[in-house]
Amino acid sequence: MRAARFRAYGGAESLVIEQAPDPHPGAGEIRVRVAAASVNPIDWELRTGALQRLVSLDLPAIPGREAVGVVDEIGAGVRGMRVGDRVFGLGGVTGATAELAILSAWAQAPATWNDEQAASAGLVSVTAMRGLNALGSLTGRTLLVEGAAGGVGSAAVEIAVAQGATVIGTAGESNHEFLTSLGAVPTTYGPGLAQRLTALAPHGVDIALDTTASASLDDLVAITGDPTRVVTLADQAGGQRLGTRVLGADNDSTLLSAAAELGRQGRYTPRIEQAYPLEEIADAHAHAERGRTRGKIVVCIRSVGTAQAQSARHGMTLVSRR
Repeated sequence: MRAARFRAYGGAESLVIEQAPDPHPGAGEIRVRVAAASVNPIDWELRTGALQRLVSLDLPAIPGREAVGVVDEIGAGVRGMRVGDRVFGLGGVTGATAELAILSAWAQAPATWNDEQAASAGLVSVTAMRGLNALGSLTGRTLLVEGAAGGVGSAAVEIAVAQGATVIGTAGESNHEFLTSLGAVPTTYGPGLAQRLTALAPHGVDIALDTTASASLDDLVAITGDPTRVVTLADQAGGQRLGTRVLGADNDSTLLSAAAELGRQGRYTPRIEQAYPLEEIADAHAHAERGRTRGKIVVCIRSVGTAQAQSARHGMTLVSRR
């Protein structure tokens, strides 16, 4: 199979497209013929070697944790799945940016999502939903989402709105219209946040979800009045210091199915900033690594022509400099 791989730790330029051995699913796993995969922070943190002390990789390694594709091989013990099903989901910390990938958690991809959207939904939806679930019922409550325009943040906004919350989201001014389109009341982050919220939420902010390491955790605790009303997905040290809840992603098929159901209802649409063909994965990684993206960066594994045709139907641009 063709795959993106890096043979040594380094920058985005270390990524190459080459032949790699076909993987096969173990018990409780499935293999998909990948249509698209997305880029997440862990991908470049592993590629640069920043996580060497925590995660041991066998090089060469294929980046990518999530993908969408058609099932073509099913491992022992898997029930309710057929070859030919279109699914999205999560695998190990590597392996998704290839023609074939192994998933250990998955859900049927809604017909309302194109491949690029489905490829980007897995990690952000389970991360956002774990954080939101930890905050309890959202109905009738005012939620502050810090870093609301990013991949996890935008998912959290739309899912929280679907669950009945009034959502205030922080982002740069250039993303305020985007947040409004998701159903959030936008405001800027940084100094003076508490004062701005007084006008936006005169009855106070009930709970807060921190999706980006922006050194704002102290402010979020002060705004909500109780560290147990704050969940951080990005600041482990700060959360432990302040006594907030600290959560991360998990390969959870139940949460993936819940996100897919919201997608079928038209209440959650994964947001894509840019899609790249596989041959330009180095550019995709460099783009994502710069940060401040609106939604996710996606890598299309199938032919560029097919990806362009589908993306055009959904109003998204596939970047190609060739």
